Amino acid sequence: MAVKARVDRPFLITTVILIVAGFFIFSSASLGLLAKESSNYSNVAFSQTVLGLFLGTLAMIVASRLDYKLWRKYAFVVLVVAVIINILVLIPHIGVEHAGARRWLYLGPFSFQPSELLKLGFIIYLSAWFASVKDKVKTWRYGFLPFLILLTITAGLLLSQPDTDNLMLLAFTGTAMFIAAGGKWRYVGIIIVSGILCLAMLAMTRPYLRQRIMTFTDPSADAQGAGWQIQQSLIAIGSGGLFGSGFGQSVQKFTYLPEPVGDSIFAVASEEFGFVGSVSLVLLFVVFATRGLKVASIAQDSFGRLLIVGIVIMITAQAFINIGAMLGMIPLSGITLPFVSHGGTSLFFTLFEVGIVLSASKHRES
Repeated sequence: MAVKARVDRPFLITTVILIVAGFFIFSSASLGLLAKESSNYSNVAFSQTVLGLFLGTLAMIVASRLDYKLWRKYAFVVLVVAVIINILVLIPHIGVEHAGARRWLYLGPFSFQPSELLKLGFIIYLSAWFASVKDKVKTWRYGFLPFLILLTITAGLLLSQPDTDNLMLLAFTGTAMFIAAGGKWRYVGIIIVSGILCLAMLAMTRPYLRQRIMTFTDPSADAQGAGWQIQQSLIAIGSGGLFGSGFGQSVQKFTYLPEPVGDSIFAVASEEFGFVGSVSLVLLFVVFATRGLKVASIAQDSFGRLLIVGIVIMITAQAFINIGAMLGMIPLSGITLPFVSHGGTSLFFTLFEVGIVLSASKHRES
């Protein structure tokens, strides 16, 4: 029997702890920007606190109060809007280019990354589709083929920016949702094999991907160039010891670590809070994932279950990709650490997505 209750408190508490911890880690890491000659500290701090933290928290509260079933009704609209906005970013003089990538739009004083909306639109629409076809998800026509078409459209948009990291993240998330919906394992095998082949082709045609793989296999080969980030990251993590050097005391964030507030922020946290702090942060994401999937298992309907699975898997996979890269366990990527790294748009959508999960957690099976 379906019942309506309060939001899932363990999931909410875990999220709040991640938000608070992320704010303190970011506050310390952002001081490293002051050591740069062309520091944009004020812009970074404003974007993170106003667009990300403040507006994101408001969005989380609003989303938690809205009925999550509303997203099923407007799933196609959300996806179409996301696709259109991601097309706009590719148009010269509309999209903003930085370091060879065209991934941003300017909205007044703020920069907006449309791929974050595309990720959410992908999850909402895929949840709605799988929920509507029910057991037919096991078939080629109603299950695998629609998933493949949606993933292809998304891939085309993200590769044009280019944003290979988010594409791989979405492919992983979509596959997890396909499995949760009851998709056949032989189709999952096709997805995995196709993904590996596509990644190999991209590595051959895109030098920066090939360089990442080569650096991963031998970080010391170009220690002053491509291997600089992973070398400095490992130095920061190793120098943290058991309990770290203390809040604000990181040395590596000053000129040594590239992007100390971005994808290198876990290394800063490890240096300042040590092994104990690093493991605690990892465990918080583990709790976030396990509790989120527990909420999904008792969701009122298949749409709610798949929506929660997609959001929780995407956020936690992004976290572990970032952490794994900083530890040298996987190739480096531009993936940031959710709740912690700089990125007003990313933080805003992460909190908004958490709000959707909280809304769905209020409708559960007794």
